[in-house]
Amino acid sequence: MGQRLDAWLARFARPRRRERLPVLLDRRRVYVLPTGFGLFFALLMLAMLGGALNYNNNPALMLCLLLGTTGLASLIAAHLQLSGLRVDTVHAEPVPAGQPLLLQVGLASRDGRVRRGLQLRHGARQSHVPALQQEPVVATIDIPTEVRGLLTLERLHLSTTQPLGLARAWSWVWPEVSLLVYPKAEQQGPPLPEGGGSARQSVLNPAGEDVHHLRPYRPGDPQRAVAWKPSARRDTLMVREFEQPRGVEVMLDWQGLSALPYEQRIQRLAHWVDLAEQQARRYRLALPGQAPLGPSQGPGHRHLCLRALALLPREAPR
Repeated sequence: MGQRLDAWLARFARPRRRERLPVLLDRRRVYVLPTGFGLFFALLMLAMLGGALNYNNNPALMLCLLLGTTGLASLIAAHLQLSGLRVDTVHAEPVPAGQPLLLQVGLASRDGRVRRGLQLRHGARQSHVPALQQEPVVATIDIPTEVRGLLTLERLHLSTTQPLGLARAWSWVWPEVSLLVYPKAEQQGPPLPEGGGSARQSVLNPAGEDVHHLRPYRPGDPQRAVAWKPSARRDTLMVREFEQPRGVEVMLDWQGLSALPYEQRIQRLAHWVDLAEQQARRYRLALPGQAPLGPSQGPGHRHLCLRALALLPREAPR
């Protein structure tokens, strides 16, 4: 019932359009209504007031007025829990489609008041906000993902029932932020295609098989790598530096997967990107209508490739 009421009130509440961060929650953006317990408390106060007036009982009348004043003060206190709150950042690291996106919301207090018991909600997901004092805090909430591409956030709902649970104060924030969802990689996909050309490269690797050169001993080098005979001849410890053969650049070509359905092509290329990163291979990604990405390797290149795959049209161009 409370969520349906919130959805109905959201049509008339601020903000009515997306807004840039940071966002300050002032008194005009905070709404307060009694909770179910608050309505029961109000009915109880009315019953006590009627009985006190009927029997002309001054102590009962004074108690009723004191409790009623406390209830009214809790409305103001609940409003002040949100008023002056600032939403600084909204951020999430990209994840493959189907995995929950961990949304991080940075909150700060403009006036330095202590705020406890805040709740953050996005759609049907809800999480608790850490106690906010002088230092900013980061609240996290899981957002489900279903399809690749840019995920547009709905309104973020901040609420509290502090201090007495008689009233609930809430406010909405609608950040102008789009989050990226990577395409889901193909499960049990094939190995990487062979690299172009016949040249071979090598990379220094302590677990390699071929000796590359000798170098002076450094603290921490494994004992098995010490070259004892050359060390005896030179009268100083020498260590073998190994190398590991590595294939040349891998070409991940969209046109080479023409036999696959459109979305399966994207999943196959995402699988190959992850596989190339695991094997420390340099790779180039060629997509239709775009300049080839790479050749390169590393987290930055992986992000560029998966981002390009995620932002491809949802349907195959005709």
